[in-house]
Amino acid sequence: MNSGDPDAIDRAYEDEGVLVPVPGHPVTGAARFAANEHLQSLGLPIEARPRHAYVAGDIALLIVDWSIRGTARDGSAVDMSGTATDVVRRGSDGQWRYVIDNPHGTA
Repeated sequence: MNSGDPDAIDRAYEDEGVLVPVPGHPVTGAARFAANEHLQSLGLPIEARPRHAYVAGDIALLIVDWSIRGTARDGSAVDMSGTATDVVRRGSDGQWRYVIDNPHGTA
């Protein structure tokens, strides 16, 4: 997220990986790319603090506290935070990728 490169974020997902940008509204593909690109367009870094990682073979459940705070490029104040509940899978190349990215994991 902090790289500013939307393609880099997209590579962090499996092809059919799901993002839940708004509770109850999962997206994938182009909609997932657009949602992540929108967050990057704020021009603010995300701070992520892993709370738990539970690994079973090539699958893991991640619980991560995160926040995005500051003044966006358009001058608006941003104060977003949550606790993500994410499922990732290790690919044959050894890289972990999102299967489910739920930043509002407790909602």
